[in-house]
Amino acid sequence: MAHASGARSVLIVANRTAATPGLLEAVRRRTAEGPCRFALLVPRAYWDGDTEESGVTLELAIPLIEEAAGGRVDGLIGDEDPVRAVETALSQRHYDEIIVSTLPARVSRWLHMDLPARLHRIGLPITVVTAKEADRPLAPSGKPRV
Repeated sequence: MAHASGARSVLIVANRTAATPGLLEAVRRRTAEGPCRFALLVPRAYWDGDTEESGVTLELAIPLIEEAAGGRVDGLIGDEDPVRAVETALSQRHYDEIIVSTLPARVSRWLHMDLPARLHRIGLPITVVTAKEADRPLAPSGKPRV
């Protein structure tokens, strides 16, 4: 079901992979299929009590996602539990789809906790975009991690 404006509403859940090439390509594909509204949800890292790091991730990633989307992207900082963060976001706004952007399986805490399967129970389509080993996740400095 699309938003009243006719645009599909897509929730992107990401942290260190919030601006990787695979995610940006997924955004471009959805935009090419028709009008979309995007929101980037960055679950707060457990060590980031004041959400400063999550805020920096939003500041760095949103312009890149906006460029890929061809329009405005909302930014949200959520609970450190990504399932709880998504549930909170869904209680505040309707979304038609969730994209989970994650690190490769060998290092992804989200994949180890089976986040995609846990989110699938919500009843929305879930797409998982896994960063390639060569992708450089965002660092708080604004530069890719090396």
